[in-house]
Amino acid sequence: MAALKKAASKMERVDAIGGSAAGVYIDNQVRIASLFRGVPQERYGEVRNLFLRIRDELGVPLEIVNDGEVTALAGSMSLEDNGVLGIALGSSEASGYVNLEGNITGWLNELAFAPVDYNPEAPADEWSGDRGGGALYFSQQCVFRLAPRAGIEIPGHVTPAQKLEFVQEKLEAGHAGAAKIWQSMGIYMGYTVAHYADFYALKHVLILGRCTSGRGGQLILDGADQVLRAEFPELAARVHIQLPDEKSRRVGQSIAAASLPVINWQAGKPAPQTCRSSTGRLESLPHKEEQ
Repeated sequence: MAALKKAASKMERVDAIGGSAAGVYIDNQVRIASLFRGVPQERYGEVRNLFLRIRDELGVPLEIVNDGEVTALAGSMSLEDNGVLGIALGSSEASGYVNLEGNITGWLNELAFAPVDYNPEAPADEWSGDRGGGALYFSQQCVFRLAPRAGIEIPGHVTPAQKLEFVQEKLEAGHAGAAKIWQSMGIYMGYTVAHYADFYALKHVLILGRCTSGRGGQLILDGADQVLRAEFPELAARVHIQLPDEKSRRVGQSIAAASLPVINWQAGKPAPQTCRSSTGRLESLPHKEEQ
């Protein structure tokens, strides 16, 4: 609420709020999400209606969906095409899909917990307990896990975001070990895109999130392309892995999320008819007198 009110104080007005968050959200209610792992089970009911309480208190339409779905929507909007798998590499792996018809599917695309490494000795996620899940290969968790092997000692008294920035500063300064971390993530990405293509009809894979900022994003992209060309040439010819521009890598999801709520066309006028656009969004049709 503090963050929303601060943002609102900089704006002329707030018509609606669109947002995304990791986890499963149905009708703006929290179902299950690792974000709230610290909340005792007996108090989880307070979390379930969190976003409904925010909506009611602020008095404007509000829509919350899985952050991966917004990643895919941001990609579809940016590329002006469909068949997009969006993968955000942040504190975890967020994934979403816009199908060939241009719609968000409503599937539970929580690829953070889908296996990408079937080695029985693969690292285990500390929340789910699953081994080899995507979150451990496509997020800041991967950076932290590989840093010691790359000869980088991360300070232990700072936040996870500051830890990532510390290693990224090493990368930008030309540290060879830091570069190997992101090169490894790129190799992981190449094999994993081929794996994901068994389940999704893909034309584009868009990678974004804070782990792709600066040099890191290009290293991931180069590594993934290298694997696809060498190991899966047919797939490489029809699936394009790409990065958005630097600004979109950081805030593209926010822009897409802001398009989610349906709001009144104009004060004093009835809400317009809506239609599903090629990106899966609800878009306004003009009133008859405005056509």
